[in-house]
Amino acid sequence: MTIRVENLSRRVEAEPWLSDIDLTFEPGRLYVLLGRTGAGKTSLMRVLAGLDRPSEGRVTEDGCDLGQVPINKRNLAFVYQQFVNYPSFDVHDNIAAPLRRQGRPRAEIEERVRTVARTVRIDALMDRKPAELSGGQQQRLAIARALAKEASLMLFDEPLVNLDYKLREELRAELRAIFHQGRQTVIYATTEPDEALQMGGETVVMHEGRVLQVGSAHHVYRHPASVLVADIFSEPPMNVAEARIAGDRLVLGALELAVPAHARGRIEGPCRIGLMPHRIGRAPGAGQVALRGPVLLAEVDGSSTFTHFEAGGAAWIARTEGVHLMPLGAAFEGFVSPSDFYVFDAAGDLVASPAAAESAYG
Repeated sequence: MTIRVENLSRRVEAEPWLSDIDLTFEPGRLYVLLGRTGAGKTSLMRVLAGLDRPSEGRVTEDGCDLGQVPINKRNLAFVYQQFVNYPSFDVHDNIAAPLRRQGRPRAEIEERVRTVARTVRIDALMDRKPAELSGGQQQRLAIARALAKEASLMLFDEPLVNLDYKLREELRAELRAIFHQGRQTVIYATTEPDEALQMGGETVVMHEGRVLQVGSAHHVYRHPASVLVADIFSEPPMNVAEARIAGDRLVLGALELAVPAHARGRIEGPCRIGLMPHRIGRAPGAGQVALRGPVLLAEVDGSSTFTHFEAGGAAWIARTEGVHLMPLGAAFEGFVSPSDFYVFDAAGDLVASPAAAESAYG
């Protein structure tokens, strides 16, 4: 069933929580709501679930206004950040609960419960109560109950945020496989750009209650519609520096160079240049220019080093593989290819993406 959000806004005590949202969710597809805390992801999901009412606009399912459908009559499942399970029920009865409410035959319930429990790997825990489970097992149980219901709409509001790193990675991979096999509409909220890329599907980038861009995860990452989208969808954020284009020349701080081919004739005057941190190399290459300046901070994250430095009056971040710590104030030299530059206008809207964005990301 196709779900449409039409001109939807929601205000709470005159404060806008959602503004002018128009979206279409098709059956059998995964949609990832990506945005910082306060972007409106949970607010939108609560309206979709019927838990909150919009101030304006409506939500329809195959043309039917869902605002007229009682919550208990809606065919949906909702998994929250917190581990929400029935504390007095064991694992088996937690999973079976929505099926019993639907009046399913006992044999069908038993088969469905065991199938779903195996899918999320808690079939050996059927006699345990939620309090006897680990955090990861409790969230698996909540997910199993949602899957058992076979709802046409499944909502996942940052379901992995309270789990440790290893469990998050493990469950994310399992969920991705489950989602891409199903026929339901799945809407999954996250604050993490990497998670949006790993989950795949369609990405809906949100900020302060508004939708900024919609598209496949990789397309939005490679071609952010604005500086703000690029900032939300990259970690660490894309480097952005003020620049000016005059004819075939690009002035970037103390550098003056030819306008890269993909941006020629696209814009004149003030603009902003964007560059992904991993595109700043430590060794010179053909056609590259150097960015030189003092180190402001060097930090290691996993197997990568993020070096913050200043060059040409702008702050930059370079990501390099391995551990390469440098003292504060040390001279840093990074090499960049103008062909890797994103070009935004003075207002921050995308003018040109690098050709490399068509074939690679990350």
